[in-house]
Amino acid sequence: MNIFIAPDSFKGSISSTDAARIIENAVTTSGRNVAARTFPMADGGEGTVDAILLSTGGKRIVREVHDPLGRLMKAAFGWIPEAKTAVIETAAASGLPLLTPFELDPFACSTYGTGELIREALDLGAETIILGLGGSATVDAGTGLFEALGVQFTGRNEKPLRHPGGRLIEIAGIDTSGMDQRLRDVKVVVASDVTNPLLGKNGAVHVFGPQKGVTPDLLEPMEQGMTHFASVITEQTGKDETATPGSGAAGGIGFLLHSLLDVVFRPGIDLVMETSGFTNALPEADLVITGEGRVDGQSLFGKVPAGIGRLAMKHSIPVAALAGSIGEGTDALAEHGVTVVHPITKGPATLEEAMADAEALLYEAAVRLIRTIQLMEK
Repeated sequence: MNIFIAPDSFKGSISSTDAARIIENAVTTSGRNVAARTFPMADGGEGTVDAILLSTGGKRIVREVHDPLGRLMKAAFGWIPEAKTAVIETAAASGLPLLTPFELDPFACSTYGTGELIREALDLGAETIILGLGGSATVDAGTGLFEALGVQFTGRNEKPLRHPGGRLIEIAGIDTSGMDQRLRDVKVVVASDVTNPLLGKNGAVHVFGPQKGVTPDLLEPMEQGMTHFASVITEQTGKDETATPGSGAAGGIGFLLHSLLDVVFRPGIDLVMETSGFTNALPEADLVITGEGRVDGQSLFGKVPAGIGRLAMKHSIPVAALAGSIGEGTDALAEHGVTVVHPITKGPATLEEAMADAEALLYEAAVRLIRTIQLMEK
């Protein structure tokens, strides 16, 4: 039996690379006549760089940039020299994991560091940039990112506004004359699992703002600022990208990318499956084992298990998912190619207990899964 092992990370406890290794060990030691191949996965957020580099043989480049609050830090991006391709995660320099819950501040947090990583990639001679938009700590609509790349945002007095992300309502104009000209020639591919528009109840502020420090009393003021900013950009570019799918991704970065550059948006999981070689190799598999920290109805929207399930359906290949926890709506995954979802916990446990013992739990769950499959074959 050929088993492909393609998990996402179990966030906060196991990376996708480690998860794939653990499941592979369980499968090969427990299964007779089993051949396993590993394909660590990601959906454009955390783990995207590692998943792509593992299959392409690229390397990690570390540079000093600014974190969401403007503090200097070391951040890495992927570099594939032969293809002159850089792989950048927004979360690496502008992500939620870089802040404590007490540091979340939608008025102060900026995507400036992500722009610095893009600039570093351009300095290496990048001809293609893959930009993952998952996990940002910001709702600055990408103003910081483009500020790092030479764009100026001006107030009503026509003076430049520095790091204006928390003050979108004050922006009266945009000057792109100083934007890094290399952006005109580079191919930008955006990996994102988000299809939300920029504005409204399904937009960047209302859906993603609360996890980034936008309290209920700030939702409407920040929505007004985002709406104002969108009108300024739409008027000056002649393009209205507010309703474009993905414009609300990463606190509105998607909107500004669509507005100022010629970018290609791809579902992150599709891009990683293709780049890793999983897509082309899949017909050789008899079974795929995937997984992530939590599987529920939201897993249908751009997440790894559903993405793998849909592709596997085309080849009539069953998919089993291992989950740190299971929530409502999981049954719907069966219609999207995920044949069965197995929890990795063995009984009642707190989240902290499960995360602390996650590696052992994942190994044991994979062993139980493969033994069940062998039992069915008898």
